[in-house]
Amino acid sequence: MATQSCSLCRIALENVSVSRGGQSLLQDVSMHIHCGQLTVLIGQNGAGKTTLIRALLGEIPHGGAIRHVDGENRQVPRLRTGYVPQHLQFDKEMPVTVEDFLASAFSRRPVWTGVSRKTRAAVQEALREVEGEALAKRPLGRCSGGELQRVLLALAIHPTPDLLVLDEPVSGVDQNGLRLFLDTVIRLKEQHHMAILLVSHDLNLVRQYADHVALLDKTVLVQGTPDAVFASPEFQKVFGVGARNLTSARIHGADRWTPRVTSESIEGEENA
Repeated sequence: MATQSCSLCRIALENVSVSRGGQSLLQDVSMHIHCGQLTVLIGQNGAGKTTLIRALLGEIPHGGAIRHVDGENRQVPRLRTGYVPQHLQFDKEMPVTVEDFLASAFSRRPVWTGVSRKTRAAVQEALREVEGEALAKRPLGRCSGGELQRVLLALAIHPTPDLLVLDEPVSGVDQNGLRLFLDTVIRLKEQHHMAILLVSHDLNLVRQYADHVALLDKTVLVQGTPDAVFASPEFQKVFGVGARNLTSARIHGADRWTPRVTSESIEGEENA
């Protein structure tokens, strides 16, 4: 598929604040989410990550400004946003296939009347984008955690969004499913040049996949490359660990983070 470019250059968050019941949930959050980049929000529980996502999606009122601007700093009037939640709550015994589930979103026609050829083709294309073609006829309730997240990803990218928001989408997914999901996300980012915002607690994966990292604790404590953020005093204060045991490697065509192989680690594996 040919690489596509979007009109949106960045989502600019400027002094975004959220209060509820007299309590400050976010204060003066300023950061950019750029097209063609995977931006990752990290922080402890209660740091405001989900609150920031809800403000970004327009679900809760906020102070400050969230602007969608192009390369010449002109306002983009409409932002197409895709969203993948952490979990999908549904009755797993429902006789609904993956194809039925996606077709109900892709067409105004009730699926019990049948799925048109055009809608079925759109479903297959969306599943192909996430390497999930084999899931079409599978009951939704019989999908594994990783398979279900790929189905939700297929739904979120139809039509192709300017901004894709992933709220801890691989929490509880096994390692194979997790890496398949994130490899797919990186491929989508590169093909469609979309801006992607990911919330994750898996710091090792953040190091491997992120282009830009923002450490949040009601406000942005530090942001930048994984290298800069993980080596910062703010990161060490929040998580109690530094970056000294990691080195960079080439993954997905860019500098990413992988564990450094040392004589101690090799000896530990041999003695395990």
